[in-house]
Formats: sequence, structure tokens, C-alpha cells
Amino acid sequence: MGFFSKFFNKEKKETLDNGLDRTKQGLLSKITRAVAGKSKVDDDVLDELEEVFITSDVGVDTTLRIIDRLQKRVARDKYVSSSELNSLLRDEICQLLAENNNESDADDFSVPADHKPHVIMVVGVNGVGKTTTIGKLAAQFKAAGNSVMLGAADTFRAAAVEQLEIWGERVGVPVIKKHEGAKPDAVAFETLQRAKEAGTDVVLIDTAGRLHNKKNLMDELTKIRSVMDRVVPGAPHEVLLVLDGSTGQNAFEQARQFVAATQVNELAITKLDGTAKGGVVIGISDQFKIPVKYIGLGEDINDLQVFHKKEFVESLFGEK
Repeated sequence: MGFFSKFFNKEKKETLDNGLDRTKQGLLSKITRAVAGKSKVDDDVLDELEEVFITSDVGVDTTLRIIDRLQKRVARDKYVSSSELNSLLRDEICQLLAENNNESDADDFSVPADHKPHVIMVVGVNGVGKTTTIGKLAAQFKAAGNSVMLGAADTFRAAAVEQLEIWGERVGVPVIKKHEGAKPDAVAFETLQRAKEAGTDVVLIDTAGRLHNKKNLMDELTKIRSVMDRVVPGAPHEVLLVLDGSTGQNAFEQARQFVAATQVNELAITKLDGTAKGGVVIGISDQFKIPVKYIGLGEDINDLQVFHKKEFVESLFGEK
């Protein structure tokens, strides 16, 4: 496979390329304008590039880091032609993300074999695609040979429970629920008990997506974590924050709120296929030092992919 991992096949690469096409076209057109008439990457080009990345939702802090790296590279290499810029950007951004260890260790949808069940608590505001992401994850985990159970702990919205049930039926996995308004930690408790009894491999717990009162959110998520740890020591093993990539800078603010509210250790960034704001993946993964584990690139179940930074950056800046 060369540059790509053995898990990253041609079909996945095409899905990634297609999903990031709007971001790529917007980014490359801006870069083309920035270097128009220039034979080399000089201070003027770097100033233009700074604006390109900021307006592409990479974020100010990460943009400044990228520009600083480019300045040092240009100074070291003495002469960098404008035609080399895409390759240079690809290499520097990959190195930036590698230094921050901003990639999950996962290569596919397998789960650790040293404990059962493997528990994933999923958090995020309403409307980001949280419940849909859970459904797609359930499908992918099942396709990888795992038994899966879902817990409908977003008990404040009847629609959330119904949507999760629809996904459960579609994928063919059980959904544990209670009546509307039930305590979320009670749902989590029962889900994990049943999963232990059934010998389930993976449990995905949906949670309420409210940010209007951060203290209430923090208290609720803390209770859920505490209850799960009593049933399955060490649970949740993953706290996955789902963010809508199409919201650009709003995704940064949501990340700040949830990172403050609970111990988020992985990210899923959705809806990248319908936006030109895919640069947000670079900025968020750099700023929060939390691995991006999954990216959503379309409506199909298989359009949810494990994130690989090299392949992602390669798709943004073109083939070598």
C-alpha cells in the first residue's frame, strides 16, 4: 500500500477524497491565489497563507504555528519555490500533528481484548450527529465481529431515544432504554449490567447534549461515569466527543465546553463532506491535544472512518 496503512484501502481513500473535496478545492484555490505571480515562498506569500488558513477554520493559534514552521523551513532551505508549497505544507502539517500525538492508536474497528465489555460514553451537543455516529459505530463494530449494545441515556429527548432505537433495529443490536425523563445514570447502570451478563464486547452510551448550564452537564456526566465504573471497573474506557465539522469555529467552542465538563479522550468530527471547513480537524486536534479517532464523510454507514492524519492531509493537498 506504500504511503497508506494496510487498513486504508482504495475504496476508503476514494471516500476520503470525495468527502474532503469541497475543503480541498477551497483551500487549494486560496493557496493558488496566494502564490500567483510568485516564483518562491517569501514573506508576502507567508502573510497570504496566514489569511488562507485562518479563513479555512484552521484556527488562529494553529495557523501561527504552521506559518512559524514554514518560515523556519524556508530559512533553512534558503529557496523554496511556490510549486513546492503543497508538498511542504503536507509535510509540515503532518509533522505538527505527529508531534502532538493527535492520532488514535486504532487502525480499524477492533476493540481491546483484555476487558469486556469495552465501554464508550458518547457526548456532544444536539444536532452534531451524535446519535447517528453511535449508530454507524455500532454497525462498524458489529461488522468487525464484535457484539454490541446501545444505552439510551439521553433521556431528556424522546426523539433521541427513538432515533437510537431505529439505529438498533437497522444494525441488529439491542438498545437499553427507560421512560422519558428517567435518570441517565440509571440507564447506564442497567445497560452495563445487561452487557456483562450477555458477555457483550462493546457498549455505546448516548448522553444528553445540553450546554446551557455547564455545571448541570458536568454533574450529570460525572454521575454516569461513576455508576459505570461501579459496574465495570475502569469504565468508560473512552469518552468520545462528537463535533460537527461544518460549524467551523463553533466546534472549537463546543470542544472547550465539553473538555472542561468531562474527561474527553477522543474526538469524532462529522459532516465533513458537506462543508469547506475541513481545516477545523487540523486546528482542533492541534489545540486540544486530544486524538481525532473518527471522521464522518457522508450519510452511508461506511462513510464513518477511523482518522489517519497522513491520509487526511494527503487528501487535502493532493498526491505526491
